[in-house]
Amino acid sequence: MQLFYNPTITESTETFSFDKEESKHIIKVLRKKDTDILFVTNGLGFLFKTEITLASDSKCTVQILSFEKIELPKYKLHLAVAPTKMNDRYEWLLEKATEIGIHEITPIICDRSERKVINAERFDKIILSAMKQCNQLHLPILNPAVTFKEFVKQKNEGLQLIAHCEETDKRTLKSVLKPNENYTILIGPEGDFSEKEIALALENNYIPVSLGNTRLRTETAAIVACHSVVFINEE
Repeated sequence: MQLFYNPTITESTETFSFDKEESKHIIKVLRKKDTDILFVTNGLGFLFKTEITLASDSKCTVQILSFEKIELPKYKLHLAVAPTKMNDRYEWLLEKATEIGIHEITPIICDRSERKVINAERFDKIILSAMKQCNQLHLPILNPAVTFKEFVKQKNEGLQLIAHCEETDKRTLKSVLKPNENYTILIGPEGDFSEKEIALALENNYIPVSLGNTRLRTETAAIVACHSVVFINEE
């Protein structure tokens, strides 16, 4: 199934038109024509079956034939990950986490962060493309970048975990994971979290965890955490 995206459609929508860029892609590149069927999501769990009624490369119009809604899983995963020095590594993380199944992502600026500015517009496009590519119906939320201190002091859902490399008492991630729970997991930058940041997280009820016996890159650690949560919730 090839999936298209339109954030404006709801259960009450009867017809709608794609924007010029998407219309050109549908008609000129994919060579779709009148009466062809397109599957569309609004990123909120809905899958709409539509039929092309106007195959124009400037304004492709479709009629909604039917729809179904897929509910969110019973767990929620929020990853707060420091931006990587090499931007393409963070983009890879966003793509793969979306494919695996994540609900919310927040870039956090840490004491040892070498990159402190992100391109949110580009990140949004990468997440959207990955959602369509893997036929996900829920578009993950990308939050604005915040400082580590700001993030840990706000109230986050469910069990709060911080993965770090310091030689202190930590539990393994798999030992704390349980199905159908909400998780917020902090992943640090190259060079790890500072001792001050770790102490602040613990003061705010974060549980220190280990992701394994090897030292992982930031993006690898995030993917390990993401997959571990999804795996424990598979039915």
